[in-house]
Amino acid sequence: MKSSAEPRSTPLAPIALSMGEPAGIGPEVTLKAWAARKAEALPAFLAVGAPSLYRDLAARLKLDIPIAEISSAAEALSAFECALPVLPVALGAPVEAGRLAPANAAAVMRAIDLACDLASSGAASALVTNPIHKRALYEAGLDVPGHTEYLAMRTGGATPVMMLSCPGLRVVPVTVHIPLGAVVPTLTTSMIAEKGVILARALRRDFGIARPCIAVAGLNPHAGEEGHIGREEIEIIEPALDAIRREGAEVTGPLPPDTMFHAAARARYDAALCMYHDQALIPLKTINFERGVNTTLGLPVVRTSPDHGTALDIAGKGIAHPGSLIEAIRLAQEIARHRAAA
Repeated sequence: MKSSAEPRSTPLAPIALSMGEPAGIGPEVTLKAWAARKAEALPAFLAVGAPSLYRDLAARLKLDIPIAEISSAAEALSAFECALPVLPVALGAPVEAGRLAPANAAAVMRAIDLACDLASSGAASALVTNPIHKRALYEAGLDVPGHTEYLAMRTGGATPVMMLSCPGLRVVPVTVHIPLGAVVPTLTTSMIAEKGVILARALRRDFGIARPCIAVAGLNPHAGEEGHIGREEIEIIEPALDAIRREGAEVTGPLPPDTMFHAAARARYDAALCMYHDQALIPLKTINFERGVNTTLGLPVVRTSPDHGTALDIAGKGIAHPGSLIEAIRLAQEIARHRAAA
């Protein structure tokens, strides 16, 4: 993966971190990210959640982390050096690590709304969302498939595109959370073109890459081998590529997926456009499992998220790794700087 140009340093507002599922590992990795702020050279951030949740968890895990209850995002800049700033959201029930409490679903949504509104207003430079437990929120009335769709709706209804990244690789799956058997019936030329165009625009605006290079994966082994192992490359994928090129991107493909992800191949492109979920995520998680980041392209706000779930099975045990959240905060700052410079 080629590196993007560095934007000029611009003073930024703090980054807002939503609480996520309070019984999961989000609060723990937030505490650990703050503890690593100097070693990791992290920008100022604030947590939007219950101050008592972070305070009690820090005490239970024997982490010497002061909690500063704040009333505005601006206060986070002065508080961040000495304490984790927390913009309060009241919980509906006590939190027991690893055990969902339906009464807290409203607080989870309230934290997302507040953090999103801070980013939308400019009071926060970016939004980083800690993992939610979707089933708990569905039972509380969430009527969209998940976090990404909810944020797209709340910020104006833009078409969101999921990009996963780690140091050395960016990938966008065209189809996402559907069964493998549904990929071929679902995949269309217009879908590939739309996501490729959004990716090309984001690489320019959010990553400062003047002429991005996008590698497009084939669907079949050997990228169909000129139609001998499937015709999707010829009939569905290739017709989409000109639309992406018209956005000023260099496009290569459809490429055999099994030769796209070794180190020398990755050095030749800025992002890979893949046809289905595991085609994109298996190489990324193999390269760097603990530093993966989920970025939502196409939104008017900067949004990143750690590439893991609530991990209820290890919540409260002090063993959750904060690497993915740290990378999400770092990437959110990078994108916010590029947007500010533009």
